[in-house]
Order: sequence, then C-alpha cells, then structure tokens
Amino acid sequence: MPNEHHIELPAEKKIFFASDFHLGAPNPEVSKQRERIIVQWLTQIQTNAHCIFLVGDIFDFWFEYKYVIPKGFIRFQGKIAELVDKGIQFHLFTGNHDLWMFGYFTQELGIPIYTTPQTFIINNKTKILIGHGDGLGPGDYNYKRIKKIFTNPLAQWLFKQLHPDWGVALAQFWSSKSRAKNAHLEEKFLGEREQLWQYCKAQEQKKHHDFYIFGHRHLAVDIEIAPNSRYINLGEWFKRQSFAYLENTRIYLTTFQP
Repeated sequence: MPNEHHIELPAEKKIFFASDFHLGAPNPEVSKQRERIIVQWLTQIQTNAHCIFLVGDIFDFWFEYKYVIPKGFIRFQGKIAELVDKGIQFHLFTGNHDLWMFGYFTQELGIPIYTTPQTFIINNKTKILIGHGDGLGPGDYNYKRIKKIFTNPLAQWLFKQLHPDWGVALAQFWSSKSRAKNAHLEEKFLGEREQLWQYCKAQEQKKHHDFYIFGHRHLAVDIEIAPNSRYINLGEWFKRQSFAYLENTRIYLTTFQP
C-alpha cells in the first residue's frame, strides 16, 4: 500500500500540482521558451503556495552521474531554490522520462524524491493519492518490463560507465522516440480503456481517497471514481499549461495563461 504523509495546510494557503514539463524537449530553443513560462507560473503562485507537487516527467531526460547532471534548466532550478529558501515545500516524483533521479535535489534543496505513488493527508481530512502514473493499471506489459530493466541497479551502473556526452545523447534519442510513439494516445479520453482510471477505481475499492492525482497521460481530466472520490490528470505543458490546486478541501484543474 502507498505510504502516508501528513501536511498541515494554513487556512490562507494552497497546494499546487503540475507534471509533464518535459524540459529539454523537443530542442533547447523551444524548451527554454517553456522553461520561462514555468518560471512565470512559479512566480505567480509563490505568494499563495504552501507546497508544490511536481508529479513526474519534469525533465524529458535526467540522469545523475556521481559528479555530473544534465546541462541546462538553470532558470527553473534557480527558481526552485529561491522558493525553497522562502519556505515553500516541494515534493518531486519521478516519471518515465526522468526516473533516474537519485539524491541531487534532496542533497542540494532538501526536496524529497518519490518513485511510487504516495498518500498525502491534508489537515487530517483530505486524502490524496499522488503519482506519475507510468506502468500503473492493466496492460502496457512491454513498458513494465523495460522499467524493471531501467530501475535495475546493475543496468544503472552500466549506463554510468558511458561518458555523459554519449549517455545523454543516447537517452535523448530514446526519449524522443517514446514521445512520438505515444503521441496518438494524448488527444482523447479512452473511457474504460484508460489504464490510470482503472487503476484508481481498483485502489478505491481497497481504500478510500478523496482525490487521485496523476500525470503521464498529457490529457487534463477531472472525473468521478466513486461518490466523493475523483481522478484528476494534470495534463501537460507543451500546449495547455494545465495544473491543479487544492484550496480548503477542493481541488481545481485549470490552465496558466502566461
């Protein structure tokens, strides 16, 4: 079962959720434009934010060597550091594109990293299950097998033996192929074939949550799982800049207009 974490939310504050920035894609120029928009969003919400959840695929590729991290994203990282220094909490989930996060953000900024769905209980009242969403639900067996390889310590050690110039270039190629392969799935809701929706319904039968928040699908949706329980997918930042926020006991799905 998912681990449980408790957050005390002050009455005048909000909790924000976003995912699938895919910083680095499809090329440095376009990525920098999107990075500036994300920094604008963080600047806008910082007055009201108690904590911010970044729910996976924040980077289109990320791998931490012992002394090296991927080049770029300095405006984004600088803004995160600024908000952390102001006392805003961050929670960072790995996604299928940035699953090789290890200790960098925790060591440098004190941000916890989660690799599996986690339950957060707000003010001992609102219960939320949060995760990126890759590999959850029925089907998708090829990806589930690949993920086992990518998360295997031996496979990670072997990848580290590549020079970063070679390793990053190879991983960026894989990442672009993955996005192209799944692009046709990101435009419409698949109903009963939605794997994450099925996953949430199965989890709700085991233990009640008021909200299920995931990314991965690049499709912003807010639908009912059961009475008093909703599934929210956060969408993406390539086109729509969608995000969600919790105010009191309600969660709102909206978009950022830069």
